[in-house]
Amino acid sequence: MNITSLQPAASSLPASASPQVSVQEAAQRRQLLQAAKSVNESGVLGQNQIEFRLDRQTHRAIIRVVDRTTQQVVSQIPPEYVLRLAQDLGSSAEVMAMDDDT
Repeated sequence: MNITSLQPAASSLPASASPQVSVQEAAQRRQLLQAAKSVNESGVLGQNQIEFRLDRQTHRAIIRVVDRTTQQVVSQIPPEYVLRLAQDLGSSAEVMAMDDDT
């Protein structure tokens, strides 16, 4: 079973950049992970399992259905192209803001 935390790994971000999580949000994350674990253990998804992740570039939550045997992504919300679009739009906004400063 592969259930990934919604919180990025501590080593991937500097201490100053790690987001502060409220007690309520931490409890909601634990409930979400427990629900995913229950779904995966129930076998309702057959050969698949559900994963929750955080996209490192866009910091958006991702829900994936993954084949347990091959580890191939069967379905993902939001799709990969939407994540890349959000990343590209964010990069464009940064460049435009830098142009405005000069």
